[in-house]
Amino acid sequence: MPAVVYIGDRLRELRERRFLTQHMLAQRSGVSQVAIARIERNRVEPHFSTIHKLAGALGVSPEEFVKEEGNDA
Repeated sequence: MPAVVYIGDRLRELRERRFLTQHMLAQRSGVSQVAIARIERNRVEPHFSTIHKLAGALGVSPEEFVKEEGNDA
C-alpha cells in the first residue's frame, strides 16, 4: 500500500517565504484557493499534477514539498 504524503506545512512555508497569499498562489498556479487551503491543512493528498502546478508557480521542484528543512537528502 503506498504511503500518504501530506505536503501542507511545506507548501505553506514555501508560499509564505515568497510573500504570497493563497489567492495569489491560486492565480499563479491554476489551482483553486479552496484546494490550496485544504492541502495546507492536510485535508487532502494532492494529485501529482497539482503538485507540479504548485511547484511551478513557486519556482521550486516538486521534491521541495517533501524535503525536510536542513536535509540535503
